[in-house]
Parts: sequence; structure tokens; C-alpha cells
Amino acid sequence: MSQVARRIVQELHDEPHLEGRRITVQFIKEQVEQRGLNPRTVADRHDLDVADVYRALTYYHDHPEEMRTIERQRQSAIEEHDHLTTDPDDVRD
Repeated sequence: MSQVARRIVQELHDEPHLEGRRITVQFIKEQVEQRGLNPRTVADRHDLDVADVYRALTYYHDHPEEMRTIERQRQSAIEEHDHLTTDPDDVRD
């Protein structure tokens, strides 16, 4: 487990993530709050200090407008590029 406390930065894709890692605040929030994983489990799986997980969760909840904007942008990108994906059922036909 890393012993370096990481700041939240926005160097990659204009999305908040842990400094020096490609792990986004949104990803950590999904792992803990949507999948129900324990923060310690998330930290262990991604070689983070548990404080980094809580730091990301705090950032998420301290910046609700920014995070909603990011979520809308992600959903828009998914919808915009949906026609480029192939459904497995389409391949079988």
C-alpha cells in the first residue's frame, strides 16, 4: 500500500483524479457508494492509502455541481458514440 497522500488534481481528461494515478474521483465513488465496497478494500485493490479513498469521496461530495457536470458529459459521450458499438446479438444474426 502506498504511503504517499495524494491530492485531487485535474490533469487527465479534465476530470478530478488522484495525483499521479489515473484513478478518478468518480471511479472511487462508484466503487464505494454504488458497488458497496469497503473503502479499505478499494484502497487495497488499487494500492492506495485508505485516506486517499476518503479524500476522493470528500472531494466528490464537496463539489456536487462539478461532479454532476462530469456525469452528464460522460453520459452524453456514451450516447453520442453508442452507434459505434456492436451488440453481441447483432453479430450472431
